[in-house]
Amino acid sequence: MVEPVLSKGNNCLDAAKACNLNDTCKRFRSAYITPCTSSTSNEICNKRKCHKALRLFFDKVPPKHSYGMLFCSCRDVACTERRRQTIVPVCSYEDREKPNCLNLQESCKKNYICRSRLADFFTNCQPESRSVSSCLKENYADCLLAYSGLIGTVMTPNYIDSNSLSVAPWCDCSNSGNDIDECQKFLNFFQDNICLKNAIQAFGNGTDVNVWQPILPVQTTTATTTTASRLKNTGSETINNEIPSHNDSPACANLQMCLLHIFSTVKGSANLMV
Repeated sequence: MVEPVLSKGNNCLDAAKACNLNDTCKRFRSAYITPCTSSTSNEICNKRKCHKALRLFFDKVPPKHSYGMLFCSCRDVACTERRRQTIVPVCSYEDREKPNCLNLQESCKKNYICRSRLADFFTNCQPESRSVSSCLKENYADCLLAYSGLIGTVMTPNYIDSNSLSVAPWCDCSNSGNDIDECQKFLNFFQDNICLKNAIQAFGNGTDVNVWQPILPVQTTTATTTTASRLKNTGSETINNEIPSHNDSPACANLQMCLLHIFSTVKGSANLMV
């Protein structure tokens, strides 16, 4: 089922056009398209270079443009397929075989970038059925930032098809043995994450699930830095990559206030780094 939208036309195509009109977005988009589409003698592409370029894109391009292509709202398959193709999945996402998700998680833990960003995702996209936003932290902005931070790592997620907002890393739970429940829990955190789905839909539609009690946004490390600078604070060996079950207080009650803060912060950082 394709998610509802408020506007007509292909929003993902419009977002790509807007990217091309922005010097920073156009520059870093071209920088990942090249390695992600250039085949080598034995491989479809150089996945390592593709991943590095994707990380630079999402670290340095203002979310207004990078999120615009990744989280655009759609009303037809042509649009959703363009959205799915944003990260050039044939190179950055897919592989000859799907590894077991728990094995992929172990590989992620061995790399400090992937480990810290996966921990961010578990923390900031934690669903909560009793919350009106379906997010434990009721902070869509932090969830989207954490999700996009995984792109360009071995845990790179993407939309699993062109018919829904379900996402997953390139893995499955075959050959899990006695760990099948743990593996399925890990995979479902991506595929059936209502917090993430609501965050994507709210951004794509330009709407705010503005039904909780408004409070002044509290600055958090994740919400006020780019994913690049965030690594300096989360590269500790003690980072926990287990799916959390704790109860945190809301960090930001208004999506558009959060996103406005992120846009201005990340844009400023990007301009300094370019």
